Amino acid sequence: MIRHIVMWKLKETAEGATREQNAQTLKAKLEACRGIVPGIEHLEVGLAAPGLESTYDVVLVSDFADKAALDAYQVHPVHEEVKKFISGVREARQCVDYEV
Repeated sequence: MIRHIVMWKLKETAEGATREQNAQTLKAKLEACRGIVPGIEHLEVGLAAPGLESTYDVVLVSDFADKAALDAYQVHPVHEEVKKFISGVREARQCVDYEV
């Protein structure tokens, strides 16, 4: 199984919305990716909690049955639309993929 973790730091304002609004939008868009390809075992999206120390705003933790499932997810049209949104609102991105 492949664990895919991505974190985004969002711009203060972008696409006519605040950081907090864009974080909520991104969360909804990512959660809509559940089940878009066979092999997605788990998909969870978290938002930095106010009052807790965080350097990033949004985190995606997802598990894929294998690399083929992750690869299919990466190029799926629904995910491609999410990436277009992210490109307009993100300041920084970090990612790690590893076997579990």
